[in-house]
Amino acid sequence: MIIIAGHVYVNPDELEAFVSEARATIPDALVADGCLFFSCAIDDPEEGSMIMLERWRDQEALSAYLATPKVEALFAKWGSKMRNEVRKFDASNERAPMEV
Repeated sequence: MIIIAGHVYVNPDELEAFVSEARATIPDALVADGCLFFSCAIDDPEEGSMIMLERWRDQEALSAYLATPKVEALFAKWGSKMRNEVRKFDASNERAPMEV
């Protein structure tokens, strides 16, 4: 499993527009083969930060989603305007939080 997690930072004046456009990709993600979870939310409006959290079955599923026209357009438009501190993690040994 792959976990995508972290913050994206944009100019606070553009945060609402960015979040709206980022959220427009969520319906496509949720129906994509291999998407296990996908969410984003404004974290701190004053610093222009948004939290991203995603779970994907594997790299193939994530790569297919990232290659969709909406996602490519989002990065083409916002890539140079954002500081992307989102990271990808390979996960194994999935279990409930209280399990050792």
